Amino acid sequence: MKKTIILSFALLFSVMISAQEKIEEGILTAKQTMSSDNEQMNTQLKSMGETNSTSYFKGDKARNETNNPMSGDMTMIIDGSTKQMLMLMDNPYQGKKYMMQSIEPSTEDLENVTVKKGDKTKTILGYECQQYIVSMKQNGQDVEMHMYTTDKISAISQNTMAMGDKVEGFPLYFTMTMNQMGATIDITSEVVKIDKVAVSDEKFDMTPPEGYTKMEGM
Repeated sequence: MKKTIILSFALLFSVMISAQEKIEEGILTAKQTMSSDNEQMNTQLKSMGETNSTSYFKGDKARNETNNPMSGDMTMIIDGSTKQMLMLMDNPYQGKKYMMQSIEPSTEDLENVTVKKGDKTKTILGYECQQYIVSMKQNGQDVEMHMYTTDKISAISQNTMAMGDKVEGFPLYFTMTMNQMGATIDITSEVVKIDKVAVSDEKFDMTPPEGYTKMEGM
């Protein structure tokens, strides 16, 4: 019996050590849910279902693919060396569109963001994550975020780009509260799987694919 207990602790310790290793290349799988205090909007959000996303990362490059039955597909490819992002959108209403923009936060972006390092931690998939409390304005609306980040994942996150270096690490979990049309909307996003695997450089090609047209005014 004692031998079994020792073996169990050894296995648990091995898993913890493995989970805490730094990963510089791989794939992250996340799920996102939305809810509202407004009954009508909450019904609409529920009809959209759960949004799933897959993030590929390698060095200073990242690619995030998000799929939702209602809004269609969205892909963001980020090149940290050139500070550029290619966004691809394929939805039922606008068709296939793309836009290219800088990921460098403007002075206005940074002035509109307040970040406070929290006193809480949260363990996600074996990684101990630090809490950050973020207050910002987005499209004129006040937004509050509670993020839990780890410095063990070397990936660029589109969710922290507007914050410059005010948030350290990659967020494995965050909640966001915002107001839209008089209703409060809560968004929760959590990474549910981390795969340490090789990722092809083709995933980070910044050339707009054939069939996509540039968004007007972009």
